[in-house]
Amino acid sequence: MSSQVQGIDHTSAVPPYEQVRTQIATAVAEGALQPGHKLPTVRNLAADLGLAANTVARAYRELEADGVVATQGRRGTFVRSAVVHGDVRTPQRADAEAAAAAFTATARKLGLSLAEANRLVEGVWARQDSSAG
Repeated sequence: MSSQVQGIDHTSAVPPYEQVRTQIATAVAEGALQPGHKLPTVRNLAADLGLAANTVARAYRELEADGVVATQGRRGTFVRSAVVHGDVRTPQRADAEAAAAAFTATARKLGLSLAEANRLVEGVWARQDSSAG
């Protein structure tokens, strides 16, 4: 992620939180950060950039208010997805929900926990990513 935030120009008239917000929003708009991408923790990004945690937290809050990211409690902050976070029902969202429902039903029949089911999906996802490249 720090490759998406190139750094902070401390001599700029633009406040550091706004520089972070703009760089992340631009990366999302240009497709460099895809929907569902997990952003670094506030503390990690702040440390990487040499900023106070409150500065990065403000950038994340503003990105969330702009609808660019969604914070999911302890899970972290993610680039918003129209499929997951959108209020509008689309065919893509309906298909994704149907697939999720079918997988969930099978996983429950097999006695898997939510954590186990998530690990299975993440493993398959990673294998498909590596075979695609």
